[in-house]
Amino acid sequence: MICPVCNQDMIVMEYRQIELDYCIKCSGIWFDKGELELLLKTANLGTTGLPTLDGAAKETRSHGRRKCPICAKKMAEVPLGEPAINIDICRRGDGIWFDGGELQLLLKQFVPGPKANQEAIQQITAFLGETFTGEKQDSA
Repeated sequence: MICPVCNQDMIVMEYRQIELDYCIKCSGIWFDKGELELLLKTANLGTTGLPTLDGAAKETRSHGRRKCPICAKKMAEVPLGEPAINIDICRRGDGIWFDGGELQLLLKQFVPGPKANQEAIQQITAFLGETFTGEKQDSA
């Protein structure tokens, strides 16, 4: 799969049986349809407050500058949260693109709650940091 930001080949990594497409050049992550929800479900995190791919892409009128790596159509740029995180969503519903660090920011904003949730977020963040950047993340 080709990165929608830098047009380089992405690598495929597996986390809890979910394939993540990752760009080693720009640190972006692509989730195919349903994979973000599956990631949150396997980490016992809810999806309350997170948009569905179909709903968010249809609600916004802004057109992004990036093309979906699956269908090659322009993705919608959707602002989420406060402060806003602009994520790119395929208008056909093929998937969602996170620039480097955006997934972690989104998880912290939309998955607040008990300590167990925060620990699950830290595990995901630690995996992403260690696997994709080679940096060991603090789990404290």
